[in-house]
Amino acid sequence: MTRHKNQRFRARLGFALHGLAHALRTEASLRLQALAGAAALLVLLALRPPAVWWALVLLASAAVVAAELFNTAIEHLADLLHPQQSPGLRLVKDCAAAGVLVAVLGALGVAAALLVHLLSRAP
Repeated sequence: MTRHKNQRFRARLGFALHGLAHALRTEASLRLQALAGAAALLVLLALRPPAVWWALVLLASAAVVAAELFNTAIEHLADLLHPQQSPGLRLVKDCAAAGVLVAVLGALGVAAALLVHLLSRAP
């Protein structure tokens, strides 16, 4: 059994925050995605769209950061278990990176839809 199993919520939260902090320190792409999420929040604060847009933008931003964290975890695990390059692991890593790309494209779609919505309501 790992040290993470069956722990109290506070301990599990600590593990998660440790992972997030480590990933933010070591992964430039995650820092970029987190910065983009913060910028999206500032845009929401400035434009004050209806609540549904807040939900969509924040959900899309969270999905991108989560995808980036999953990608980081998969890459680290793959490197740990199989330090030498192999075509199979390359495909695993490429698919994980593609997951991030799909999340980013979805978030950009939400941003575009919000922009169209705001421009259609402009006086």
